[in-house]
Amino acid sequence: MQLVSADGSSPADVEKPRGRVRWVVCALLFAAVVLSYVDRLVLPTLKPDLQQRYGWSETGYADLAIWFQAAYGLSYLVFGRLIDRLGARIGYALAVALWTLGHVGHVFFTSTSGMILARIPLALGEAGTFPAAIAATNEWFPRRERALAIGIFNAGSNVGAILTPLLVPIIAVTMGWRWAFILTGLLTIVWLIVWLGFYRRPREHPRVTAEELAYIESEPVEPGRPVAWRTLLRQRQTWAYILGRFLIDPVWWTFLFWLPDFFNRQYGVTMLAFGPPLIAVYLLADVGSVAGGWFSSRLIGRGYSVNRARKTAMFACALCAVPIAFATQVPSMWWAVLMIGVACAGHQGFSANLYALPGDLLPRWATGSVVGLGGLSGAVGGMLMTKFAGRILETVGSYQPIFIVAACAYLVALAVIHLVVPRYAPVAPDRLG
Repeated sequence: MQLVSADGSSPADVEKPRGRVRWVVCALLFAAVVLSYVDRLVLPTLKPDLQQRYGWSETGYADLAIWFQAAYGLSYLVFGRLIDRLGARIGYALAVALWTLGHVGHVFFTSTSGMILARIPLALGEAGTFPAAIAATNEWFPRRERALAIGIFNAGSNVGAILTPLLVPIIAVTMGWRWAFILTGLLTIVWLIVWLGFYRRPREHPRVTAEELAYIESEPVEPGRPVAWRTLLRQRQTWAYILGRFLIDPVWWTFLFWLPDFFNRQYGVTMLAFGPPLIAVYLLADVGSVAGGWFSSRLIGRGYSVNRARKTAMFACALCAVPIAFATQVPSMWWAVLMIGVACAGHQGFSANLYALPGDLLPRWATGSVVGLGGLSGAVGGMLMTKFAGRILETVGSYQPIFIVAACAYLVALAVIHLVVPRYAPVAPDRLG
């Protein structure tokens, strides 16, 4: 059994084993990401209605988003380290329990300043989503399948973004806006029960066949040990991930927080009509998420080095974002939907390969901490972008400058990543402690 080394010096030639428990794990990770995005996007979906009802200002809403991102980024750092110590099972359970409390807590507030009190615990818990999911993926998937698995569960963000404008307006109109938070919170509780009942490490799982376990463990794993932040920050590989997240995450935050407002402002789309354009955007993003991960995995399977495969896939995805620069100039809403959707597809495909970088280049026991550092940097970038967006919309009144930034972000990010790690050379474990 031969696997591609991190620098891709040999082609992959791996027989797929009997047993699919790792894909059930991937399905659970996918469902968790779906629910996290549903819970995160209930408020942005309700924003036009609540803004009119309670007199919210654009800067007040932007400040709410900034507080969410600040709490999210700091908690991302904490959860990254916590998951390295506790493991994916318990770490994810703690994250879900915390974000569900915050999510349901929105029902007690009507002002943007009050909503911040609920958004902070929501952000603190949701920050554990990707560190835990990536830790679980690193446990259950060899490098050859890892980007594909990440692309699949990362696609859950788009499914969540599709379901939210379908379900939330109906719930809000028929039962009241508070029930939108209560009912979606109940779904997350159900997931938590299933997760605790099913998830184990591969060697501890009763349903894993010997053949599947051998496949999962076909890459050597160094025993874990504590690693200091300063040690991680001395590694170029860590900075490649941090800077990549800083540059691309703000674009995705902008899509999540402002797309309903864009369609309302630009085309007069009301809350009950958000469904079709947002569904189209995030369906395209789903395609990009899976395709981006599949593409690099396919290239590795054909003998490309990990370095060449990941960067080729990221370059193709970066090009998909360029047309969004013209999204405010097109003659109809559906042309704008197409451009934004292709850009979202590019983001998700780029992210699937960027999220794989810590697992590609660092020992598994250090990836959670590195993912946490990247999440913090992405949240800081998102805060800056959110403040920029709020100012632009109140002064210029157009999304054009925002979309120009989004169009350039991915090519810049890829250039920075390539400058920092021109070759995907793994960090030797003895350099980390």
